[in-house]
Amino acid sequence: MAAAAPTSFSSTASTFSSKALNPPTKAPAVSLGFLSSSSASLKPLRAAAGSRAASPASGSALAARMVSAPAISPPMSLDFDTSVFTKEKINLAGHDEYIVRGGRNLFKLLPDAFKGIKQIGVIGWGSQGPAQAQNLRDSLAEVKSDIVVKIGLRKGSSSFAEARAAGFTEENGTLGDIWETVSGSDLVLLLISDAAQADNYEKVFSHMKPNSILGLSHGFLLGHLQSMGLDFPKNISVIAVCPKGMGPSVRRLYVQGKEINGAGINSSFAVHQDVDGRATDVALGWSVALGSPFTFATTLEQEYKSDIFGERGILLGAVHGVVESLFRRYTENGMSEDLAYKNTVESITGIISRTISTKGMLAVYNSLSEDGKKDFEAAYSASFYPCMDILYECYEDVASGSEIRSVVLAGRRFYEKEGLPAFPMGKIDQTRMWKVGERVRAARPAGDLGPLYPFTAGVFVALMMAQIEILRKKGHSYSEIINESVIESVDSLNPFMHARGVSFMVDNCSTTARLGSRKWAPRFDYILTQQALVAVDNATPINRDLISNFLSDPVHGAIEVCAQLRPTVDISVPPDADFVRPELRQSNN
Repeated sequence: MAAAAPTSFSSTASTFSSKALNPPTKAPAVSLGFLSSSSASLKPLRAAAGSRAASPASGSALAARMVSAPAISPPMSLDFDTSVFTKEKINLAGHDEYIVRGGRNLFKLLPDAFKGIKQIGVIGWGSQGPAQAQNLRDSLAEVKSDIVVKIGLRKGSSSFAEARAAGFTEENGTLGDIWETVSGSDLVLLLISDAAQADNYEKVFSHMKPNSILGLSHGFLLGHLQSMGLDFPKNISVIAVCPKGMGPSVRRLYVQGKEINGAGINSSFAVHQDVDGRATDVALGWSVALGSPFTFATTLEQEYKSDIFGERGILLGAVHGVVESLFRRYTENGMSEDLAYKNTVESITGIISRTISTKGMLAVYNSLSEDGKKDFEAAYSASFYPCMDILYECYEDVASGSEIRSVVLAGRRFYEKEGLPAFPMGKIDQTRMWKVGERVRAARPAGDLGPLYPFTAGVFVALMMAQIEILRKKGHSYSEIINESVIESVDSLNPFMHARGVSFMVDNCSTTARLGSRKWAPRFDYILTQQALVAVDNATPINRDLISNFLSDPVHGAIEVCAQLRPTVDISVPPDADFVRPELRQSNN
């Protein structure tokens, strides 16, 4: 079936000034104060800051790095051709990009997209495996396809029982040994942990049939191969479909969307290697079958850089660091523990996330009172560059391969070796604030989204904008930037922290994400406490160029276009959720 002519959406690009890329002469320390907008003790601080507000000089180390950085060319063209699905053109902040919309009405096209495929092998049963296997199976069954979706697990894996409970069995040929499944599949979805991929890729490649297709949901393996000067075998196609959310979200929204022609998690797709011309349509079919509302193009390299970076940034690590820092700050300044939790975690994961999801970041700012806007601006101005400092370092660690190597080595430390003990991942919800959170959630009325606390909103939005700016300067497409910095945060991940705390959000994700969150969250906590909070205490002038650029940034128009593509269903995460990791199902809150 020939692809229809692309239809188009557009957003108006605003002018973006470069002035905000010059940080203050002082390292931007910010006092993340908790005082109310009308507090008498806050008004003198605000008046002093306002009277001295001025455009900052560019004398800091961060300014030097930013100024010396080479100019970044516009994002690469990521056009593609499909003979099965309809491609649409959208305009995001002045850049044309191409997407494929999803929907259950497109399931009838799956047999054409998967032409030549008799068995899809789903290897692994971690975060993505259960969701993708069940969604693929259900989508194919709906159109009475005879394509088999088979789970492949290592012998003795405890996941066999979970897979059987989900309806995959040895008796009907949908569950078996990992290597037999790889050898017998025409499309192999390698969804084991990244560290396991790094340790087993040679054996996987050796078992794949010539002209079969390797499917990845993360570009990590490419980064690992590149670090050793290697590439994929030339006799197989290599594609990726990367849902912009954890596996439990992928499954939950697919099930919720059955009555409305589909709801799910947006996905990026990449074709790294195509030996017979089928790769693009197979990748798009895979994404549609998962329930993706829209699918956008990327490269495997751009995907792993943005994804590993994003997990350590606002998606998991940074937001954890932010709420720990603010909760401690607020309670130290006399706020009750329950109110401090509501004004940090509940505020971010509730009303702030919901507002950004449906109306964008500007709507958060515009909904504040005049005093609230002043608190937001003080927090935003003080937090933007400290957040960018850590994000910049993190991106470069990912791009250089350092962070990838760190994940591989951490995975090996899970087991005893060289006479040293095993060090599996520890708990991350044992501090006082998370115990307070259990109490707050137990008393929370149904549907309560928490307060819109201006200072917390300013810090969170500053973090979001700093991440957007790093990805933009590194040449990523707006589709990738918005999904990795905005949509995945507010639509897929934060609802899990709102439901049952930080561990419930982080530990439903991949091993790579969980490791990265644990490693980088303390960095954001520390720099906010040491720099951002101190700046507010010192009445450091508000950087007016930062505020002006935030208000006029073209990303807001791009987010508005993406919001038009959003499904009408919000994810529902009940306390007794049965679609999450088994070890997380019994927790009370």
